[in-house]
Amino acid sequence: MPYVLLALGILLVLVAANAHAPRHDAVLVAPSFFLGWLTIEMAPHVLVLWAAATAAVASFGGLAGWAGWAGLALAILGMAGVAATLVASRRTVVTLRDSGAPLDLDPEGGPRYPRSHLVVPQLCLIPRKGVRVERNIVYREDGRLRLKLDVFRPVGERTGDLRPGLMQIHGGAWVIGDKREQGLPLLNHMAVQGWVGFNVNYRLSPRATWPEHLIDLKHFVAWYKEHAEEYGADPDFLCVTGGSAGGHLTAMVALTANVPEFQPGFEDADTSVQGAVPFYGVYNLFEAGPWPRPMGATHLLERMVVKQPFAENPEVYAKASPVTYIREDAPPFFVIHGSRDSLIPVAEARRFVAGLRDVSTSPVIYAEMKGAQHAFDVFPSYRTARVIEGVERYLTGLHRQYRQGAAPAVPGEVAQSLGEPSVG
Repeated sequence: MPYVLLALGILLVLVAANAHAPRHDAVLVAPSFFLGWLTIEMAPHVLVLWAAATAAVASFGGLAGWAGWAGLALAILGMAGVAATLVASRRTVVTLRDSGAPLDLDPEGGPRYPRSHLVVPQLCLIPRKGVRVERNIVYREDGRLRLKLDVFRPVGERTGDLRPGLMQIHGGAWVIGDKREQGLPLLNHMAVQGWVGFNVNYRLSPRATWPEHLIDLKHFVAWYKEHAEEYGADPDFLCVTGGSAGGHLTAMVALTANVPEFQPGFEDADTSVQGAVPFYGVYNLFEAGPWPRPMGATHLLERMVVKQPFAENPEVYAKASPVTYIREDAPPFFVIHGSRDSLIPVAEARRFVAGLRDVSTSPVIYAEMKGAQHAFDVFPSYRTARVIEGVERYLTGLHRQYRQGAAPAVPGEVAQSLGEPSVG
């Protein structure tokens, strides 16, 4: 048993080290991501499991020799490393405040994210109290093609004005993913706060070829403006969010409003949105920078998504990049990325935000989550809860300005205009 404890200690140290310094090489990037993702965002659960396993091995004679005591020391060191990720996550509120997110806009306005979901993450799969979910509503039908969405909205009859709408776009490298798997913590929380959320599916590669993914989502925006009132939502107010490939598509939807190339057959439809919150997205497919080579030059994009060789068609990848469509009248953006993202380097978000701030006259807020991996918000962790609350405050500020008939401004000015606390 002493050598079992030694092996366990070595394993725990390696897992903790990977959480702090994930691998980026082609062979280990995927396993390193998944292991780090689970370790960081499920850190409290991981620590309990590790402590129990260490205690069990020790109680069965694991400390009988030098190997066992060395293993115990390594196990404690590994657990300390994971505990350090918890310390980083506790700074999420500080990060959000520093970014300019209006966390004080409604200090007493609504319930916070439920603590029970932090203890039992599976609860996020169940609609929260006060939320009604209508599933598998068809928003586009064309021959055998039937694209569906789920609607999250408050229980009870609506009184007063129509509610703001939020479109959620799942990620999955444009090839996998589903509305049942992503965005659930956010959509549930937004519905509790009075929003109507739409979790939207779209065609996936390799069956779909770019820009069919984006065209599908444009169809949803057009559908929303025709059918929003049936769900108690305001057809003139829609924000969009999504992570990873969904973050890329979020930015594309927001920046390419009414571009005819992406609206074949419905060119006259208004596809504008009033705000965008992309999580850990890809924004530039044709320039390297964060990667040794452009994202568009990868096997995934060349063979499965765009299906054109990058070297011969760089302009195609430029047209598929949000940075190409940065404009002065872009809608407000709240860009969110993890500092330890091993799939999409954080430098990708930084350069997108810098380019957007140089051109756009709308607010551009950027929150870099210290110690967070890719897809951190899939789990209802402490970090996820605070980020979701920050996103809700931000979007609520935009909606209030819209109702006032004012142009978007920094959220602190929204709070001041309402006589509420501003954010420093």
